[in-house]
Amino acid sequence: MGIRDVAERAGVSPGTVSNVLNRPEKVSAATRAKVEEAVRELGFVRHGSASTLRAGHSKTIGLSVIDIGNPFFTDVTAGVEEVASELGYAVILSNSAGSRTKEERNLLVLAEQRVRGVLITPSDEDPTRLDRLRDRGIRVVLVDHPAHRADQCSVAVNDIVGGTTAVSHLLSGGAESIAYVTGPLTIRQCIDRRVGAERALGGAPLRVIEMAAMTPRAGQQAAAKMIAEGDLPDAIFCANDLLALGMLRGLTHAGVRVPDDVALIGYDDIDFAAASAVSLSSIRQPTHQLGRVATELLLDECDHPDTHAHQQIMFQPELVIRESTR
Repeated sequence: MGIRDVAERAGVSPGTVSNVLNRPEKVSAATRAKVEEAVRELGFVRHGSASTLRAGHSKTIGLSVIDIGNPFFTDVTAGVEEVASELGYAVILSNSAGSRTKEERNLLVLAEQRVRGVLITPSDEDPTRLDRLRDRGIRVVLVDHPAHRADQCSVAVNDIVGGTTAVSHLLSGGAESIAYVTGPLTIRQCIDRRVGAERALGGAPLRVIEMAAMTPRAGQQAAAKMIAEGDLPDAIFCANDLLALGMLRGLTHAGVRVPDDVALIGYDDIDFAAASAVSLSSIRQPTHQLGRVATELLLDECDHPDTHAHQQIMFQPELVIRESTR
């Protein structure tokens, strides 16, 4: 089935059908309605490759995240998909799992698919692979990562402020010894949250426990390690809520009371934070808004390259106090 079949059903020329599919503004509303009705009746699905070749890109954008299993990125993705759908775009989601090698492979696939642009939370600070995308004419916007150049759009949250806010809250509750449980300190967010925590302490020591992952299992392992060493701090700041929820489970199973024995705060304020057995205090990030704003910036740059103004948007995090620090 092709355009000629649709044209015959609608009683118009194939050229008119082509205009309805590609340049609908050139066709009257009445004719457009006839063609659209014929498309529905016949179940016609347009073949996108030809139009993609003519335009040099498809009506798709890529989204590359570093941990698809983290609800933080689920919420960001929802915001991305919402705007993309409103503007007639599809989203191709890829997961780097924090691996530069996997990320490079995923970006190559996106380029081969002729995506219009890419939203990315990069796995490291090296801009080389993103520059290669731009050299191909593919627009790039950083998500949950600040840009350090004027010709690059980015949407991020101030994680240094977030770290400072978390530890200041623990100090205000009377904590004298504080541990920071984090994922790999090669990840920008983990580094910035540590910097913020150290600022709040003003030179006092911060015990840092670095884990290979930022998952509930890693949080439980960190709890077991601290308990085995017999040196529990007054309070624990976890670099994300998944670590904190695992930490909460590990402490509870060992008979450690939260917050009576140890206060605990996470980061991201995912839905599970409020629903845990002891509701988790956290640093809230505007995840859905991150995805929406980043997509708006990307598609504005794609559609209006001559008038687009690059922006580096930095949101401020928010403290959410629940049972784990009361």
